[in-house]
Amino acid sequence: MFLRKFSHYVVLASLFCFTMLLSGCSQQSADELIVYSGRSQALVDDLVDQFKEQTGANIKVRYGNDAELLAILNEEGDKSPADVIWANTTGALSNATEQDLLTTLPDSLLAKPASYTSDSGKWIPVTVRFRVLVYNPQNVDSTDLPASVMDLPDMEQFEGRVGWTPTYSSFYDFITAMRITQGNEATGEWLQQMQQLNPKAYNSNTPMVQGVAAGEIDIALTNHYYPIQMKYGGAEGYYEGYEHYGQPEPDPEANYETYHFVQGDIGNLALVTGAGQLKTADNAELAQKFLSFLLSKGAQSYAAQSVNEYPVTKGVTLPEYMLDEDKAFELSPDYNYEQLQQLEETLNLLREAGLI
Repeated sequence: MFLRKFSHYVVLASLFCFTMLLSGCSQQSADELIVYSGRSQALVDDLVDQFKEQTGANIKVRYGNDAELLAILNEEGDKSPADVIWANTTGALSNATEQDLLTTLPDSLLAKPASYTSDSGKWIPVTVRFRVLVYNPQNVDSTDLPASVMDLPDMEQFEGRVGWTPTYSSFYDFITAMRITQGNEATGEWLQQMQQLNPKAYNSNTPMVQGVAAGEIDIALTNHYYPIQMKYGGAEGYYEGYEHYGQPEPDPEANYETYHFVQGDIGNLALVTGAGQLKTADNAELAQKFLSFLLSKGAQSYAAQSVNEYPVTKGVTLPEYMLDEDKAFELSPDYNYEQLQQLEETLNLLREAGLI
């Protein structure tokens, strides 16, 4: 009797779905994965294509910054079609965890990364970027640069010759980590004192590094892969061709160098990207297969070789122009990177300083 009723419902459900398809039904199929991505399309598309080839799955990606995607997920609630969130910052993933948007991942998946793992068990790290200082060697002797980024405001010789990106997301993370490790008062003082150097604000990092190379400014605070991309190419944002994305041809002789502060300094901050499975996922197996793919040697090698970001799994070969992985990881201070979600106090400090 139960089987007869069950078969009857299956037939009705099938007829309903068929009818809806004819009228434009957009129901998610069993082999379809919907990813909400805070990472750029130039990075994600290539990896998505690789996953499609390996699995035959149909993947749809919705792009936006982390804050926008979290707002959308909260608005959509239980009816969200999203299966995976791939975020640019651990702060966004921590917010997603606190908002109960993510599911706990299996130990088999959580054990794959060798570093920067999640305490919550609800997301995986995917890649790591580092904060650095870029300088023009014709105008700056590296031995004159400070040991700590906290001492940068004391370098009066660089007045009007410093570049920074105070409205950029990675700068927000940098200042948030500074608050966590140095305190709000010290961070507020650093922002005020930096402004006495009359720094030049840029909307994005690439033109700032170009400014260093051109001698418009002498030093700049940025992420490690921006100076790499200008010299060697292959970085996030223009993998299909430099002209298409408005970027210059890579120039290994470009007139700038990368400087690292002393070990453990906040100026060498590690910034982690990551991903997690949403509770709204219709296909948990496919979602976790995608997360596992992001940690595969192929995907991690792509991140290192084509995007110039650091892998979180072992056994991945880095380009020879990147700093050794162990050395890079040792340079960053030890901090709770999940606390980067504490953004509101950071924004308040930036508003008080008149930067946003």
